[in-house]
Amino acid sequence: MVIALKKRIYIDFSYLVILAASFGAVIVLGAVVAPVVFHSDKILVDITLGHYNSGVIMGEVFHRFSYWLYAVAGSVLLYEAAMYKMGQRDALAFASAVTVVFSSLMFSSVYSPKILSMQAIGVEATQSDTFANIHMASELDFKILAVALVVLFVRRLMLLRIS
Repeated sequence: MVIALKKRIYIDFSYLVILAASFGAVIVLGAVVAPVVFHSDKILVDITLGHYNSGVIMGEVFHRFSYWLYAVAGSVLLYEAAMYKMGQRDALAFASAVTVVFSSLMFSSVYSPKILSMQAIGVEATQSDTFANIHMASELDFKILAVALVVLFVRRLMLLRIS
């Protein structure tokens, strides 16, 4: 019984760490990394990347981050399915978990590859309305992901405190 409880504590703690780390990564990428990369002309003295090349760099950063988001989506699916099976159902946790999974997969499977493929075509493709719309949708999705991660983290923390 004590071993099972310890195992459960480690699993719960690991899940909360994954959620918190993911939220932190979303905030750092969106609020710190992107502005620095896109405003590199103000930082670099002799080298100018240009907006297109800055976008290529950010595209690669987000492409690599997509692998983490796949892992997050899988972790959320496994943990929340286990909680559901154990009878620990909560509407807010369920809704935010679905949002985390959906927005993670949308960003990783749809937006990021679409943006990268348009960047591979060239500068002209990145100046189109289609690119602008996809980019705006990916930014919105990233913000939704951040909110859903915080809500899921706080709700699961509250539910752990109750049980």
